Amino acid sequence: MNKNNVVYLFPGQGAQFSGMAMDLLASDSVKKLFDTASEIFGKDAKDLLNSDADTLKRTDVSQPAITVANLAAAAFLGDQGYSPKACAGFSLGEYAALVCSGIINAADCFKLIKARGDAMQKAADKIREAAGGDAAAAPGMAAIVGLAPEQVEELIKKWSDEGLKDLYAANINSPKQLVVSGTAAALTEAEARFKEAGAKRVIRLQVAGPFHSPLMSCALDDFVPALESVSFKDPSITIFSNVTGKKISSGAEAKKLAVQHITCPVRWVDEEASAAAIGAEACLEVGPGKVLQGLWKDSGSEIPVFAAGTAEDINKIGSV
Repeated sequence: MNKNNVVYLFPGQGAQFSGMAMDLLASDSVKKLFDTASEIFGKDAKDLLNSDADTLKRTDVSQPAITVANLAAAAFLGDQGYSPKACAGFSLGEYAALVCSGIINAADCFKLIKARGDAMQKAADKIREAAGGDAAAAPGMAAIVGLAPEQVEELIKKWSDEGLKDLYAANINSPKQLVVSGTAAALTEAEARFKEAGAKRVIRLQVAGPFHSPLMSCALDDFVPALESVSFKDPSITIFSNVTGKKISSGAEAKKLAVQHITCPVRWVDEEASAAAIGAEACLEVGPGKVLQGLWKDSGSEIPVFAAGTAEDINKIGSV
């Protein structure tokens, strides 16, 4: 495999697990990355990534932790001689892609992710408290499996017109799956309706809020000041946007999209098509989990995709 003719795909929230990236710490570049993260977060990054599953579900914990794991995998790959032709990140993963493309550096990325995670957790808590305060009232997300994305979007519009509010298409993941965001009440009502409409499964995701929907707009007040303090450079390699599904042309565009990113849906199907069109030899899922490998295969692309989130995964790729 040509190590310079690959696309990096960085996973987002929901991919986390306790102890992720610990096996990558044999690399000096990964150790340096952890030191930078620890300094900015004010907490040992190793402790953060070793948090228990319930703690890792919190947005203000999972966002920093997954970003460290994603960038650690990229650093480890770099030690093995990999240099991607292009990159893309799913939801939160787009921040690791911003670093990979040279738009921002790792230190600024960690500052932004800390501010973003705190702002989004605060927004999710605010919505939950307004709905009653207990865990059952928490807003969130659910994957709708077995219905075409356009069918799900049509149903959401129809139900909204009929009075079901606070339900939004959030992640257009594959021809077979779309994720919705909503309040607890909206998700509970929608689950029954989607199943009646033919959905095979409705799966609640392990996230703390209704991400990529207008319900998160209150997070912008806390996040935008942090964003404005960071300099965004023009990309040094191709990077694709969740908001548009297309290439990001400049640092100025990337900063503008970072604001929209919180409340706009992730157009991953379009992004995969853009990535497939550049003629790379393979895609690597750079970070924890295997979700993006499954979505890439669902896209129908003949370009192979490999796991690259652990040292074992990365060593296996070298033998392909």
